Amino acid sequence: MFAVIKTGGKQYRVEENNIIKIEKLESIEGEKIIFDHVLMVGDKAKATVGAPLVSGATVEAEVLKQMRDRKVIIFKKKRRQNYRRKAGHRQHLTVVRITKIIAS
Repeated sequence: MFAVIKTGGKQYRVEENNIIKIEKLESIEGEKIIFDHVLMVGDKAKATVGAPLVSGATVEAEVLKQMRDRKVIIFKKKRRQNYRRKAGHRQHLTVVRITKIIAS
């Protein structure tokens, strides 16, 4: 069974025991969290698509760790203008393991 959830402005296709990196959630390691913005639930035979959400469907997950992603370098340049700007960014992430998909 799989589900499509929405968190942090992004959508993720998840199955049980998947480990995914999502945008930072305010939670501690080992804590159980519930995603209730489920857009789609299904298995190989059929799928239920929500309009916009599937009513009664939830996805349970366990927080494994809080981390930061690799550094992304932003470099801007305009040729022949002596204009160069360099900046870096490291996104805060939460690593979660999907434990259970509940479809109504």
